[in-house]
Amino acid sequence: MTSVSVIGLGKLGACIAACCAEKNLSVVGADVSERTVDLINSGKPPIYEPGLAELIDKTRANLSATTDVRNAVAMTDVTLIVVPTPSEEHGGFSLEAVAACGREIGQALRDKPGYHLVVLTSTVLPGSTEFGLLPILERESGKTCGEDFGLCYSPEFIALGTVIRDFKNPDFILIGESDPEAGDQLERFYRLVCDNEAPVARMSWTNAELTKIAVNTYVTMKISFANLLAAMCEELPGGDVDAVTAALGLDSRIGPRYLKGGLGYGGPCFPRDNRALSYFAQLLGQPALLAEATDAYNQTIVDRLAKLVARHLPSGGSVAILGLTYKPGSDVVEEAQGLMLAERLVSDGHRVTVFDPLAKEQARSVLGGRATYATSAQAAIADADLVVIANPDPAFSDIDVNDIGGRQQKLVLDIWRLHRKDADKDVRYLGVGLGERSDRVVRPLAKLWNR
Repeated sequence: MTSVSVIGLGKLGACIAACCAEKNLSVVGADVSERTVDLINSGKPPIYEPGLAELIDKTRANLSATTDVRNAVAMTDVTLIVVPTPSEEHGGFSLEAVAACGREIGQALRDKPGYHLVVLTSTVLPGSTEFGLLPILERESGKTCGEDFGLCYSPEFIALGTVIRDFKNPDFILIGESDPEAGDQLERFYRLVCDNEAPVARMSWTNAELTKIAVNTYVTMKISFANLLAAMCEELPGGDVDAVTAALGLDSRIGPRYLKGGLGYGGPCFPRDNRALSYFAQLLGQPALLAEATDAYNQTIVDRLAKLVARHLPSGGSVAILGLTYKPGSDVVEEAQGLMLAERLVSDGHRVTVFDPLAKEQARSVLGGRATYATSAQAAIADADLVVIANPDPAFSDIDVNDIGGRQQKLVLDIWRLHRKDADKDVRYLGVGLGERSDRVVRPLAKLWNR
């Protein structure tokens, strides 16, 4: 195995292609966008992702791109399909791009001698590989899966902003295989391109497809549970969500990851995978109450925080929101709750100034002229009465909350509690998930126990 073709050079595909090229594989990327192909061939990244520009520049000798999928397949031993599978209105995933890609791969295999491994990495519903992609490949190639070519379903568990690190160091590798030889080849491929010795789970296509959306749905449940605890802690005198979730995470049945009360989940994967699992369960005649409740609760977070802002904002006051992307290190604002909070506040008639180091134009496409766009965090803060730190980006860790909440007399609403240890006791600081000892929370609780 010396060469790989990567079909689809978007936010994941471009990074995967560069990572493979770094391991001295000959990589041919293919994409329908001539601009993307030209950028790759000139040694430039087609999208923003931390570390990608440097990696593409470093691997130019091993990395090329083309708009000709058939030629890319013909020149390589393994083909990774990394094309979009956008959500459909009912909650499932569109296979239109996968089907188009499969037709071209199949036609390339018709004239290609020897064995070839095809790997679908895009997120799909169970049954998509067996009843969607496989028939197309066999029909177009005139060949038989398991004999003339192998077919695997192997999605990546990676997050925008950390794609390169996550691809190189996966928690585990998931392989749905047509036959043992295909699985063996793909496992050898991952051992070559990954830096760690991650465990490998090998199974059927259908089980792997279900596992992919099940993993993300389970993570969303943990996030929503932590957010529920944060909301409860705010109503308890001395409540501290960090103390509660840190203890929960010590239980080996639970673990600490994603137990961090703050904003709800967003981005291009978690919301849609949760809804897809719910949709698919219903197709099977099974109630999907857990996934539905998780999604419903996640949609309440922005409303709760908007009310919290309104409660503390002086009449006619202004709000600064720092952080609009769904996570640090990414320019993606898809279902990003920081941006959704800004949109809710401007819709409620508040004066809002926003700042994000990566997503100014993306935010402008949503908020238009209803918000003010600052060029820096300090500029956003300058005229605000209340400052919301909505993203745990390192860019916001250097802010002096003692100056903002003390001498400048602005209230700092720190959703992720980045500065809870820095804030002096006299500073106007409010951390989400931290309860005050005030009459608002003490009296109802005392009344509860003195009925």
